[in-house]
Amino acid sequence: MSSNTIISQDKLARLIGRPDCPVLIDVQIDEDFAADPRLVPGAMRRSFRTVSEWAPEFVGRSVVVICQKGLKLSQGVAAWLRHAGAEAEALEGGALGWAGAGLPMVPQARLPPRDPQGRTVWVTRARPKVDRIACPWLIRRFVDPGAVFLFVAPSEVMAVADRFGAAPFDIEGEGVFWSHRGERCTFDVMVEEFGLATEPLLRLATIVRGADTGRPDLAPEAPGLLAASLGLSRMHADDLAQLGAGMHLYDAFYRWCRDATDETHNWPTNKPQVRRPTEGTR
Repeated sequence: MSSNTIISQDKLARLIGRPDCPVLIDVQIDEDFAADPRLVPGAMRRSFRTVSEWAPEFVGRSVVVICQKGLKLSQGVAAWLRHAGAEAEALEGGALGWAGAGLPMVPQARLPPRDPQGRTVWVTRARPKVDRIACPWLIRRFVDPGAVFLFVAPSEVMAVADRFGAAPFDIEGEGVFWSHRGERCTFDVMVEEFGLATEPLLRLATIVRGADTGRPDLAPEAPGLLAASLGLSRMHADDLAQLGAGMHLYDAFYRWCRDATDETHNWPTNKPQVRRPTEGTR
């Protein structure tokens, strides 16, 4: 019998990547996580032992708790969270079941170190256009919803990365991991390295690559994305405001890639006939 305290893999998979996705909390013990150090996309790690201390952070929020098998740890933590005032469910089958179903998982080793508030921090060039909005969207929707993005002068990206413990991206430089590789843009690289090569994200990656690298032939949607991106850059003088608007843009493109590629909207091919008044009605 189904329970309102447990969420199925299929239901959670449909929520991940959406702006209304629940908070995902991985509470596996260190030994279990070390056996497969990957996270359900967007999940953060927390200790089940201290749940009574951190549970108040999630009052009034929707939460999914993940342990190794979906049994005592996740269900116990979810119960604690409900006691604290959260809407909490445990993931059916846990991380093992999720991985066994072939669903995407993000390697912990690919995540940069987190700041004292538990956020990943990223830095790139100011005045973003395509890749530097697409990549933050991907990170916030599938890797770290609380990620911080710093937009600075191009000449200062590497120095800021060093001083503030930020991961540089979409910039050329020695030792920069998150950047273009051959014909692939940074968004392509992130989709691959974060283990997110699902059909919808690969379709979106082709559109982003076409818009970002001057290859409109790659996808018919690429020119439209480029036009919208350039328009947003003219509308917003503040890079973070542009990122906020860009999140909605990429939410729409992702949902089209995932749910609506077969949907069409065609005008009638035949124009309606205009009836002329007869001689007797003039």
